[in-house]
Amino acid sequence: MDPKRELTSVDLAALVGELGAYEGAKLDKAYLYGDDLVRLKMRDFDRGRLELIIEVGEVKRAHTVAPERVPDAPGRPPQFAMMLRNRLSGADFAGVEQFEFDRILEFTFEREDGTTRIIVELFGQGNVAVTDGEYEVIDCLETVRLKSRTVVPGSRYEFPDSRTNPLTVSREAFDYEMEESDTDVVRTLATQLNFGGLYAEEICTRAGVEKAMDISDAGEDVYDRLYEAIERLALDLRNSNFDPRLYFADESEDDDGSEDGEENDGDGGDSSPERVVDATPFPLEEHVELPSEPYDSYLSALDDYFFRLELEEEGEPDPTDQRPDFEEEIAKQERIIEQQQGAIEGFEQEADMLREQAESLYAEYGLVDDILSTIQEARAQDRPWDEIEERFEAGAEQGIEAAEAVIDVDGSEGIVTVEVDGEYIDLETTQGVEQNADRLYTEAKAVEEKKEGALAAIENTRKDLEEAKRRRDQWEADDGEDEGDDADETEREDRDWLSMPSVPIRENEPWYDRFRWFHTSDGYLVIGGRNADQNEELVKKYLEPGDKVLHTQAHGGPVTVLKATDPSEASSSDIELPETSIEEAAQFAVSYASVWKDGRYAGDVYAVDSDQVTKTPESGEYLEKGGFAIRGDRTYYDDTPVGVAVGIQCEPYTRVIGGPPSAVVDQAATTIELEPGRYAQADAAKRLYRRFREQFEDESFVRKIASPDRIQHFMPPGGSRIAEE
Repeated sequence: MDPKRELTSVDLAALVGELGAYEGAKLDKAYLYGDDLVRLKMRDFDRGRLELIIEVGEVKRAHTVAPERVPDAPGRPPQFAMMLRNRLSGADFAGVEQFEFDRILEFTFEREDGTTRIIVELFGQGNVAVTDGEYEVIDCLETVRLKSRTVVPGSRYEFPDSRTNPLTVSREAFDYEMEESDTDVVRTLATQLNFGGLYAEEICTRAGVEKAMDISDAGEDVYDRLYEAIERLALDLRNSNFDPRLYFADESEDDDGSEDGEENDGDGGDSSPERVVDATPFPLEEHVELPSEPYDSYLSALDDYFFRLELEEEGEPDPTDQRPDFEEEIAKQERIIEQQQGAIEGFEQEADMLREQAESLYAEYGLVDDILSTIQEARAQDRPWDEIEERFEAGAEQGIEAAEAVIDVDGSEGIVTVEVDGEYIDLETTQGVEQNADRLYTEAKAVEEKKEGALAAIENTRKDLEEAKRRRDQWEADDGEDEGDDADETEREDRDWLSMPSVPIRENEPWYDRFRWFHTSDGYLVIGGRNADQNEELVKKYLEPGDKVLHTQAHGGPVTVLKATDPSEASSSDIELPETSIEEAAQFAVSYASVWKDGRYAGDVYAVDSDQVTKTPESGEYLEKGGFAIRGDRTYYDDTPVGVAVGIQCEPYTRVIGGPPSAVVDQAATTIELEPGRYAQADAAKRLYRRFREQFEDESFVRKIASPDRIQHFMPPGGSRIAEE
C-alpha cells in the first residue's frame, strides 16, 4: 500500500473542526519555502506558539506541526512571503472553512485595516491564493487561466464549479446521483458522490454492500444502508467525534516467515512498525488489517505522519559508508548562516522602521501632540479609559483628524496606537511627542546593537563553515591519492547527477555573486551590473588593465566586464582574450539589456579596452550615475543574438548558473534555454524550478540550492519563455 501524499476531502472536513479551536491566535510571521510550502507562525494565548504548514506540491497538506519540526527559516524572504507579512503581521486568525466538499480550505485573518483570506487548493497542481475581504486576488503561487475559472492577481477569485456534497446531500438527490450512474457502487460513490476511492470503499464496507455490485442491481435496501452509513460519517465529522489513527504498512510477516507476534530475536524490543501509510480522523474498517497507533487529535496524527513520511523518503545512511558526513555538517553551518543573515536583515528592517516611526512623529507633530494632550488632560480629570476611547470614536465620526488617527486605546498599559503616514505607532500616553520619539530612537539603537552581535556571531559561523569545507577537501584529496587522480576524474565525468538519490551540496559565495555573472567557455569571468550603482562600482573598483568592457547600443544595458584576471591576481594587459569569450560576453550584454525586455531577438554591442573607459567627463559633458565615457575606437558586434540558459551546476560547486548557452551548457548538470516571451520573470522562474525538480531524482537538493528566487537571479529582465515550449 502506497503512503498517502494528499489529504482527502474527509480529512479536510475533520481538520476544519480542530483548526477552529485556534480562532483568535495572532499571526507573527509568514515564510515561503521553494514555490509550494507556506509556513504561518502564530501565537495562541492558551497554547503558546502555533505553527501552521501548508504544502501544495507533490505532497498536499495543511496542518499544525510541533515547533521543533518546522524547517529552518530561509535566508531572504521572497516577494510572496513579504506580501503575507505586510498584510498579516499582527492579524487575528478568524477561522477556517472547507469549500463545500472540495479539497479547498479558506483561512480568514482579521486586522484593523481589513480582512485577508488565504485560499488553499489541495487538488491538481495545488495553489495558494491570497485575497482581500472581497475575494480580489492580491497574489498567488500559481496563476490559473482556464475556460472554467481564473485565478490571477487583480481579478476576483473563482472557486471551481460546485459538485455534490455527500455530507449534506438529501435522500432524493442521493438516489438521483446513484441512478444516473452506469458503473458499480464503489465507483459511483467515489465519483458521483465525490468521496474518492478510500472513503467510497469505507462506506460500502460499513454499509455491508458489495463494492463491485452494479448499480442496476442495487435496490432500495442497498440505497438505505449506504445513505445511513453516509449520515453516520457526516454526523461524526459535524460533532468532531474523532478517534484519530496513524496506520503503518502491514509487516505481519517478517523476512524469515514468522507470523506477527512471534519473537524472532528474543530481545523483547520495540516491534512497532515503521513505514507509515495513512492518518485518519477515526478508525477505518478498510484499514482493519493494518497496525495502527491512536492519537489524541487528528492534527497531531497528521504532524507525526508527514514527519515520519519525510524521514522515510529521505532514507537512512549506508552504515558501511565510513566517510564522515561533511555535507550534513556544511549544510548545518550554512543553515545557521542563513538564519543569522535573516536575523540581521530583520534587525535592520526593525531599526529602520523604528527610526521612520520616530521621524513620522516629528513630521506630524501637531497631530500627535493633540492626541497625547487630549488623553493627558482627560486622565488628569480622572476620566476612565473607556470614556476616552468613546470620545475618540465620536470625534472620528465627526471627521476630526486627530480622532481618526487613533486606532486603539489600551488603558491597562497606558498605550494609544495611532496611524501616522500609514504606520501603526504605539505611544506612551504619559509622555510627550519628543519623549516618544526619543524612546523609538533608543529602541532602534538597541536593535542595531543586536545586529552587531549577530554580525560577530556570523563571522564565527563562517569560520566553522570554512573549517568543515577544509576537512572535507582534505579527506577527498587523501582519498584521491589512494585511488589515483585518473580514476577520480573518470568517476566525476561518469557521475549521473540527475539520477543520484542524494546530491552532496558544495556551496560557495564568490565575491561577484551579487552581480550578474558567468564563466565563458574558455574559463574567463564575465560580470555585469544589475543597476546604476553596480555599473558605477564595476567601473570604479573592478575594472583592471587587460579587461574588456562591453555595452549595448540600446539604452538601459548593464556595464559588462570581461575579466582578464581575478581581482586577487596581479592585473595584466598582456593577456589576449579569446574571441569566443568576447562574443559570449557580447551575447551576455545584449541578453540582459532592454533588448530582451522589449521582446527583440538581437541587438548591437560594442567592445573597448579598459583604458578607454573613464568616469571623468570632458568640458561640457555630464555623466549620470552608472554612466561612463568612451575614448577612442570601438569594436562593434552587430545583430548579436540574445540567448540565455539557466542551469544547475554540481561540480565543483552546487549552484545555479546562467548566461550564454554556449558557455553554460558544458558547466552544468542540466540546463534550460530561454527566449523572450510572455511569462513574467517570477512566473518563468517557477516554471524552471518545477522542470529542474522533475529532472533530478533528489528533489530536496533542487529545493535547497535552486529556489525560484535564486533562479530568477540569473534570468534576463522582462518576459521569458522556455525555448522548446
